Amino acid sequence: MKRSEWFLIGLMLAVFFGRSYASAIDPEKIREFHIRENDTASYTLKLVLDDDGHPVYFFRNVFTPVCLTGECKPVYINFYWDLLGNYTRYDLPPNQILTKMDHEAFKPEDYDKLRDILANSNSLLKDVAMDDLVGKGTENLADSVDAKAGATLKTVKNEVIDGAVYTCYTLWHLAHGNVVNEIRRITETYQNDQLLHSFLTSTNHHYQYWAMERTMTPDGDVYPGFTSDIQKIVQGKNLFTARFALQKLSNQFFQTDARQTWLWDTYQQASYPFQIAILKKLTTIPVRPKLAEAIVQQLPKANQEQSTMLTKLLAQQPQLPEKAQIQLARQIHSPGSEQATAIYQLLKKLKPTNQEVLAQLKTFERTISPIAK
Repeated sequence: MKRSEWFLIGLMLAVFFGRSYASAIDPEKIREFHIRENDTASYTLKLVLDDDGHPVYFFRNVFTPVCLTGECKPVYINFYWDLLGNYTRYDLPPNQILTKMDHEAFKPEDYDKLRDILANSNSLLKDVAMDDLVGKGTENLADSVDAKAGATLKTVKNEVIDGAVYTCYTLWHLAHGNVVNEIRRITETYQNDQLLHSFLTSTNHHYQYWAMERTMTPDGDVYPGFTSDIQKIVQGKNLFTARFALQKLSNQFFQTDARQTWLWDTYQQASYPFQIAILKKLTTIPVRPKLAEAIVQQLPKANQEQSTMLTKLLAQQPQLPEKAQIQLARQIHSPGSEQATAIYQLLKKLKPTNQEVLAQLKTFERTISPIAK
C-alpha cells in the first residue's frame, strides 16, 4: 500500500475516534494560502500534501458569527474540499457544537440535515440574498423560519434548518462561494504530468473531466503519454465520463486496426447505452476490413436497434472485404424481413463478384416482390 494511502487511512481513523481531520494533520504536510476576501477581511486556506509532497485536499478552519444581532454563539467549524473546490464534508473542532436561536444546541437530526444542505452545490440558497430570508424588524428572530413569511423563505424552507436560517445560509456560501475559484487557481500551480495521471485514474469524475480537458487537444488528439489513461476512462464504469471521452476523441485516433479492435472489444463488454454510443461514434469513422468482418459476425446476435445501426454502418462503407460480403450473404435467410432486405440492398450496392454472394442474391430475388428489388 502506498504511503499516501496509509496517510488517508490515518485521517479516517482520527475522525472515527472523535478527532477532526484538521487536528490530526501533521503541520509539515500543510501549505497555507492567505486569501483576501475583501478590502478588510482575509482567511487562510490550507492544502494538505501526502508524504511525497503531492496535493490531496484543501481545508479551512472557520470562525464566523452567524446571527444578525449576536444572539447565537459564534461558529467554529472546519470545511473540506477536493482539489477542484468541490465541497466534500465538514467537522467540528473538539468540544465545539452548533447552536440555533436562543443558544439551543443542534440535535443529531440537525447535523444530518446540515450535511445534506452543504452537500447540495445547486441549493436554492445560491440565488437568494440574506435580506430575502430575514426582513428588517425581525432581527431578534433572525434564525426562525417563521421570522419572515415571504415567498422566498417559503421556497427555501426545506433547504434550511428551523431556527438556524442564517447559520445554514452563511455556511453554505462559505462552502460554495469564491473559495472554489481560489482552490482551482492554486491547483493549477501544481499541474504536472503526475497530477494529470492521478486525476485521470481517479474515481472522482470532476478530476477526470478536468484532466481530460488538459490532456487532449480541442480536436480530440491525445497528448503523448496519456493515451492509456484515456482508454481506461472509455472502458470505465462511469457511463458519463466514458461517453465524454469517447465523443471527444478525434476520428484520427481510431484509424488503425489496433484502435478499432480495442474499441470493438470495449463494445463487447459495455453496457447497452454505451454500446449505442460506440455505434454512433463508429458512424464517423472509416471502418477497416478487420472491424467490418467483426461487425458482420455480430449481426446475428444483435437486437433490432443494434442490427439496424450495424447494417447502416456497413452500408456507409465504400467497399467491404470479400469475406465480410460472403458472411452477409449467408444471413439473407428471412425474405420479407426489413433486416434481410437491408442486407440485400447493401450487397447490391457493392456490386459483388464473388459467385457465392451472387447466388445468394439471386435466391433472395426469387422470393421477393419487384418492389423490394
